[in-house]
Amino acid sequence: MDSRTGTEWLLVSPHLGDEVTANSIFLTHAKELCSTPQDADADVLSGLLGDSLAQTARAEKPQFLRAALCVLTDLARQGWSIRVTDDGAVEVRRPGGEFNDPYREKARIRAQELVKRDEQLREPAVRRFLQAMERSVLHQDELVSVFSLFRDGGELAESLRKAREVPLARQSEAIRQSVDPYLQFVNDTAVCEHTGLRLQDVWRYFRHTWTNQYMSTPGRSMAFLVRDRARKFHPVMGIGAIGSPIVQIRERDMWIGWDAQSFLESAAQMPAGVFGAWLRKIVTGAIDEIYVTDFLEEPILDRRDLREPSPEVISTLQSYSENQRILHHRFVQQQEHKALTGPTEHHWQTKAETHLYRSKRALALAEMLRSRRALLDMLGEQPTVGSVRALIEDPEGRRTVRAVLRKAKADRVGIAMADITVCGAVEPYRQILGGKLVSMLAASPEVILAYRERYGQQESEIASSMAGRPIIRPSHLVLLGTTSLYGVGSSQYNRLRMPSDLLGGRSGEYIEYRRLGRSEAYGTSHFSSGTVEALVALVEQAKNGQRVNSIFGEGVSPKLRKLRDGLCVLGLPDDALLQHGRQRIVYGVPLVRNLSEFLLGLDDEPDYLIDLSNPRKGTDAIVDWWMERWLSRRIMSDEILARLDEHVLVRPIRHGARVVLPREAKAQGSLFDDIDT
Repeated sequence: MDSRTGTEWLLVSPHLGDEVTANSIFLTHAKELCSTPQDADADVLSGLLGDSLAQTARAEKPQFLRAALCVLTDLARQGWSIRVTDDGAVEVRRPGGEFNDPYREKARIRAQELVKRDEQLREPAVRRFLQAMERSVLHQDELVSVFSLFRDGGELAESLRKAREVPLARQSEAIRQSVDPYLQFVNDTAVCEHTGLRLQDVWRYFRHTWTNQYMSTPGRSMAFLVRDRARKFHPVMGIGAIGSPIVQIRERDMWIGWDAQSFLESAAQMPAGVFGAWLRKIVTGAIDEIYVTDFLEEPILDRRDLREPSPEVISTLQSYSENQRILHHRFVQQQEHKALTGPTEHHWQTKAETHLYRSKRALALAEMLRSRRALLDMLGEQPTVGSVRALIEDPEGRRTVRAVLRKAKADRVGIAMADITVCGAVEPYRQILGGKLVSMLAASPEVILAYRERYGQQESEIASSMAGRPIIRPSHLVLLGTTSLYGVGSSQYNRLRMPSDLLGGRSGEYIEYRRLGRSEAYGTSHFSSGTVEALVALVEQAKNGQRVNSIFGEGVSPKLRKLRDGLCVLGLPDDALLQHGRQRIVYGVPLVRNLSEFLLGLDDEPDYLIDLSNPRKGTDAIVDWWMERWLSRRIMSDEILARLDEHVLVRPIRHGARVVLPREAKAQGSLFDDIDT
């Protein structure tokens, strides 16, 4: 499998030792992949892998061989080039982006994503779920199923054709009679009043129509449906979800002001008193939120050390942190770190005293005490322009500013921000740019206030575990972030810029999707669950292997750590193989005027760009804007309306909102197959 990509070849030489059998099986598998066309069906590669895995029992290190075969096959599935050199070395090369040809680039990424999506749709549990959703059941004397929530494209097209014939003065009203969107939020218990289906199941069903696989996300998550009250059953127009943001995105952080270098440059321009007060506020708040009772009792420090820290106590805390981290990985039990129902102060104190949080607390306290010491030495009681300049120019001073900046970010990143993790329309509404409506509704007053209501009283997991008591942070949502699936741009987010005054804001301001740059082509999405399991088995068996426990608060993405550690144990270049070659466009949607000031902790209250006092009115304003800006123009195209006609609810069913199972799956029935049963 070879193609011209313009990237470098990487040596793949797994630690299989000098054993002839294992090396022979791996080399043979690599050669078979080389001779397989790049456009080969995924089943062909799965068959090759299955044949090779069947031989691993003959090897002395079957776990190493199994993991190596899985990794190499995953790379082939994702379009990586593979070659075997004349001297028997196996090399791989990641696919290069087709940025000069957007259509080819989208097709390439789509093909990669469909590999894992189709793998998921083959799972028996997923198949059973889809079949249950499509099976007709009796609800309020009517037979209903998820198909009841599909809008017939032919009926929609005919309705819109009539609407465009209405005189211009009454056209908006006519369009509203054809399409009348509203927001509906999803939770674990909510049920659709028209079908009796759980809203969570409805949302999940339509999510399975996406190109990429459906995955639950850790941390905060709030899903919503956009529905159409213009027709019976209120069909689903689109789905969306916001959730805890990715912590590290370089392009976003530079734009906000969280980038250390740019912040240090701008800090010199801040009033000395303001800058000094900000540094002290963050450091004092951080120290006050760290549980220290056990540290005082042991004793690792005393009260005076908190006010006037010495280098010795800072060093002691750092050593203590390292020892506790070792104990955590040696003795950890996952159930100790699972949140209880209705956490109590005793629960948070118990959690704070686990080895994991003893380590985290000691390290954080050492960092903040070191910062406090530097501020006392360099700024004094009354910061001046000269002392601030000296602080910024001094290496220890710059380190202190960076530490405070990291803490300010940590306090806000998971609370005041959210990533749009799912956003889009379902057919036939995609044809009339329903995705743009869903995108703008994600930034609506209803979503902002629903987020505040859902999480406004939630005790912060990390902060409470560090403090040994409940910590509740104000859930002011001030920024939405997202990335395009394709690295060549997103037609859905393109030109999304709504005047704020339509939502009760000021004239001349906008709610808009701002393009911030391209993200690093780095992650775990190109490795299958089977490969992750094989690599985890290696880590757990390694003599010095460190278990990855998937415990919240333990560190960065557990899946990323599992893959990285496993690749290292296997002897493969982890950094290079984790670069999947799929850059994405990073977008930001600021919701407040004082975005940087609030996210840095300089301002305590957000200054919203829109009026939040009447959220339903805000949703209606967004719908009106979408209809005027996008829908009214879209319906003038006969070609677009003809596309709607393709999504019909008659036999044989040909509707784009239906989940299409992979080709080898059992044939799906038509819409009415089960009505007579």
